[in-house]
Amino acid sequence: MSVLKYWLWLSTLHGIGPRTANKLIDYFGSPKSVYFARDKHYLESGICEKSELDALENKSLDKVSRIWRDCDELDIRIMTIHDADYPQRLANIYDPPVVLYIKGRLPVIDEEAVIAMVGTRGATPYGLRATERLAYEVTRGGGIIVSGLAEGIDTMAIMGALRAGGRPLAVLGTGIDIYYPSKNRLLQEDVARVGALISEYPPGTMPARTNFPARNRIISGLSVGVTVVEAPEKSGALITAARALEQGRDVFVVPGNIDSPACKGSNELLKDNCALAVTSGYDILREYEAAYPQKLKSGAENSSAKAADKALKVPENTASAVPVLQESTEKVVDNAEELEYIDLKEQLKNLSEDELSVVSVMTERDMHIDDIIDLSGREPSRVLSALTSLEIKGYAVSGRGRRYTLIVSKDKDKSESKK
Repeated sequence: MSVLKYWLWLSTLHGIGPRTANKLIDYFGSPKSVYFARDKHYLESGICEKSELDALENKSLDKVSRIWRDCDELDIRIMTIHDADYPQRLANIYDPPVVLYIKGRLPVIDEEAVIAMVGTRGATPYGLRATERLAYEVTRGGGIIVSGLAEGIDTMAIMGALRAGGRPLAVLGTGIDIYYPSKNRLLQEDVARVGALISEYPPGTMPARTNFPARNRIISGLSVGVTVVEAPEKSGALITAARALEQGRDVFVVPGNIDSPACKGSNELLKDNCALAVTSGYDILREYEAAYPQKLKSGAENSSAKAADKALKVPENTASAVPVLQESTEKVVDNAEELEYIDLKEQLKNLSEDELSVVSVMTERDMHIDDIIDLSGREPSRVLSALTSLEIKGYAVSGRGRRYTLIVSKDKDKSESKK
């Protein structure tokens, strides 16, 4: 643990925020020097207020030992702002996190067109559909989606990226081991498997009201542009947009219904000339083609928009329905015969090559995702994308422990009669 323990000590001191922590590191040279400094040195620095001086008197490393142990057990990487692979894009914001906790594979952020996609939890069917479509298109066009894992727009952005076979990034307002909301547990695990979960909070940190506005600066800080889809007047998405503008990032808005409260805040961004209106993923990506010529694909929206529309089915009469990968109980899977079965032979024409590959190997109930990946012989990201799409279409159901069951017709006579 050596020097890293001092980073953890400073970053988790109650009452010392990222801005003060970074100033102390700059002044003293390292967190270790901050740790061993005396009160008079803190006073001489002119950095700390009285409450912060009191916080620095706590030299206990007990919490640090617990964090280190938890990260080791949970395979969570600890990255400091002095590490060579800490994103420079994030380091340059006003108050970057001193420490990041990461689970998964973080790309070289500074070499990627990372697009944030945020919006309201209480999204309309239009907003959900638009988000999934744009996230799909951005991903297919070579961009990387970053969002939170809140219900509504955030969830659909991550799902759209996964369905496109991408490597989305999710920034959490909790510890990485905390599933919030709980219904997104499987989705969170999927992101960790093919993309990366990111948090400035150590394992075990529970949801707190102040954590999420703070998290938003990381979402915008990692990105080159922020896309807002449906944000009411008072919305966390508007905070993200404000931070993006402060950080010199581009802001995009999907135009919304002028009569919908869910769109009032985002429409105001357009009205005030704070954002560009977009209606496709390529509207976003074309702003960055010159900067990332080897990464982005021109005209990606033409081929992806139809595919996205075809795959997504959002209930027209539901104001905030989100087809997330929810954790089912054993009872649901055991009673799968009560579900409306699907004649896959008749539906094969609607399945992609990856979906067909997954369907062909799902010969048993409750198959673990690792077995499906091994049997299909395809990349994990492509299998996850296919399973996500199959769930959206209603061809598969997920159960506990990352297990999936294919919903197929058992009525052979019925199947034969439909041929």
